[in-house]
Amino acid sequence: MTALLLVLTSCGTAASPGAPDPAPSGTPTASRQDAAQAEQTLASLRRVDDLPLYEMTYVGAYDPTAGTDAAPPSPFGCSLFVAAGDPARPLFARNFDWDANPALLLRTDPPDGYAALSLVDISYLGVGADPTGDRRLLNAPLLPFDGMNERGLAVGLAADDAATARPDPGKPTVGSVRILRLVLDRAATVDEAIAVFTRHNLDFDGGPALHYLLADATGASAVIEFVDGTLRVERGTGGWQALTNVQVAGVPEQRRREDRRYGQLAAALTEAGGVLDATAAHRVLTTVRQGHTRWSVTYGLRSGEVRLVTTGGTPRDYRLPMS
Repeated sequence: MTALLLVLTSCGTAASPGAPDPAPSGTPTASRQDAAQAEQTLASLRRVDDLPLYEMTYVGAYDPTAGTDAAPPSPFGCSLFVAAGDPARPLFARNFDWDANPALLLRTDPPDGYAALSLVDISYLGVGADPTGDRRLLNAPLLPFDGMNERGLAVGLAADDAATARPDPGKPTVGSVRILRLVLDRAATVDEAIAVFTRHNLDFDGGPALHYLLADATGASAVIEFVDGTLRVERGTGGWQALTNVQVAGVPEQRRREDRRYGQLAAALTEAGGVLDATAAHRVLTTVRQGHTRWSVTYGLRSGEVRLVTTGGTPRDYRLPMS
């Protein structure tokens, strides 16, 4: 896999001697790192703004099927869209709306998966106000709330209170946030991401049911929803696709637009013909910001360019090398 050389362009393993304390007894960990890799990961942690937002580079391997599952409590009030009117510059954008928790921008490059950049609300790891040296951060790869991998596949989630998932006893079950990690590690296209979803049952227990927006470097996009227990796929057409907290599968567009945030996104994307750069996309995200919006982020699905704005923070630009 392409080495994860993210360039910032903005202004349970045993601990080695002198290392931070290990995770609390009984705390599962996804880490498959040796001691040096774990310490290198934790040493990379740095605070970059007052959200607070942290950055960390995960060194070595992890098991994406083990460790921590955290179901987010209700209600999430998120806004997402794909602007693919220009096939050479497809873009994925989202507002993450939730409690005032610290966030982590995480770089991963697993030996058996795609390199990716993702955003994590680290409160779901049980990490406190000062995460320095906290080995629970080694589970951070398991809880991406949105992200993009080196092939230009992006995914994000939002609450969908009407969703119900019916388990298939022949499939493994994963958490409703964990599925994003499996998609980022294993899928290069929207079709491959859909296949990851269809191979798993999703566990919505302990939090709201969710639906998901996917997009890839070709500009293809899709919403994944669970309607009456059945997985439904609503593919994007017309150069853009949007998602808030109302169902879209089988719902006429006019009814979707009755939701205020969806209607504002749809109007802006229609007017732009689905053609937005990062600056314009962040202006659109600003129109649907809420008082509890924690971060706004855009992912350039072909360029690898990422622009992140947190509450009260200045824009931070990153680049993920694409393969």
